[in-house]
This record gives sequence, C-alpha cells and structure tokens, in this order.
Amino acid sequence: MRIYTHEVCLKHENGEHHPESPMRLAAVIEGLRGAGLRGVEWCNAPAATRAQLRLVHTQAHIENILDTPVQGRRTLDQDTAMNEFSAEAALRAVGAACAAVDAVMMRECERAFCAVRPPGHHASPDAAMGFCLFNATAVAARYAIERHFLERVAIVDFDVHHGNGTQACFEDDPAVMYLSTHERGIYPYSGLAWERGAGNIHNLPLPKGSGSEAFRTAWYTKLLPELEDFRPQLLLISAGFDAHRADPLADMCLDTEDFAWITRQLLQIATRHAHGRVVSVLEGGYDIAALRDSCVEHVRELLG
Repeated sequence: MRIYTHEVCLKHENGEHHPESPMRLAAVIEGLRGAGLRGVEWCNAPAATRAQLRLVHTQAHIENILDTPVQGRRTLDQDTAMNEFSAEAALRAVGAACAAVDAVMMRECERAFCAVRPPGHHASPDAAMGFCLFNATAVAARYAIERHFLERVAIVDFDVHHGNGTQACFEDDPAVMYLSTHERGIYPYSGLAWERGAGNIHNLPLPKGSGSEAFRTAWYTKLLPELEDFRPQLLLISAGFDAHRADPLADMCLDTEDFAWITRQLLQIATRHAHGRVVSVLEGGYDIAALRDSCVEHVRELLG
C-alpha cells in the first residue's frame, strides 16, 4: 500500500484560528508513521498538470487559483482562503490522487491513501468553496476513465458534509456513481435524497445526532447494495472523519470504529468487482485527536 503526501500541504493556510489548519495533516502523518503499520510505502505527491485539472475544472477557475498572485492572504469566500503555498498544495493534492490511480491500475500497489490538504469535495467545476480549491477525487475519477479506459468508477463519501462539488461534476455522467451519507441541514445545504442526477447519485442525509446504528443501517441496507449493483472497476473514497462525535463543526455521533467498519465493507465490494483497487483521499475532520485516530484505523483496514 502507498501513502502519498507532500510537505507543501503543511504550508497552506486559510488564516489564524481556521479549523482547516496544518495541524490536521501533521497529526494524521504523525499518527500513521507512529502506528507501526507494515507494508506501507511513503511517496512524494507529484503536482497535477493543468490538463488533469481540466478534466473537471473550467479554464477560468484553474487560472483564478493558479495565476492570481497571492501576497499574504487571499480570501475566496467566507470560509476559504489562500496563502503563497496554497496553489501548489492544491496541485499536490490532485497530483497525489492521480498518481495513486496510476499506481493501483498498473498493479504497483492494490490500495493507496492520499494524506493531503486542502480538501476537495466542495470544489465545483468552476468555483472554490468550503475550504476546497480543486476537487482531487473528482479529477481522479475522470482521470481513471480517460487514462485507464474504465467504464464504471465509484466515489464513496462519508464526510459529514455533502460533497456538492463532486456531485456537480458527475450528475450527468452515469460512468461515475457518487454515494454519500452526511448530516442533514448543514453546510453546504445540499445532498437531498431526491437529487439523483442521471440515476448515478445516491444521497442519504442523516438527522442531527445520528450515531453508529443509523450510519451503518444507511450503508448496509441502501447504499452498499447500490454500490454492489454498480460493480465499480475502481473505488475512490472521499475520506472525511468529521462525522465523529468529537468533531466541533457538526453534530453526528460516530465512533472511530465506524470508520473502520465502513472501510471493511467497501473493501469487500472492491475485492469482488475492482480487483481490490481503492484510492482514498483525505477530506474533513476537525477534532485533531479524533481525526488522527480515525484516519489510522481507516488506513489499517486498507492495509488488510
């Protein structure tokens, strides 16, 4: 198994006291390196190319992020900002996801985890939002189809916030299935059950306060059967850990073991249909200890 990361991802800053801080990734890396995991190859994330970004993002959006000079801090919206390292960090996040796709498709490894930031699943084809600049998982899905000629790619998103950007990228594209549980009624106020796209979008919003039983039931009875029927040739995970009961930005009540459980379920489907190929990309998670511990258990399961 490979873990992709890059030191510049630790230099991106949204501003003082912002919840999406470098401490998040530092804790994840420290936790993974200290967990005694065997069979892990650490890899430097390459920078994505503009051609890769254009697979899902508009030229105007790419130029806005990459070509606008930044001195100090540049605010994109009330939640999202950049410093002089942010553009490269976002390129490395997308590059990590694409490199991981290449690695699993060429059998250099079976699974990969991208320990990167900024996160990506709120970034739409033409806009940055919700702490996200480019949508690494969405680019990776389209890259897998274009570069490796896949016909069915699935993106599973268990972040507590709906991946509105990912949904926007693929709601008219039945080659990509998007499945998401998220807390109902919180940012970005999307992801209702009736949002079905071309029949490839499966949202299951959960009420505030939902815990293990509601989460596992949602996946086991509704979303995992849809994923099974789709028979994905590659499984991508938007791995957000902010549905944890300790997270300060939402009100769901999952435990660390729930993230291990959903990872095990996904691996079973990937083994049956995708030769075990899984690429997971870090998204949210804003309680440092909960993020670290949940991420370690997620990667431990990916290792098998």
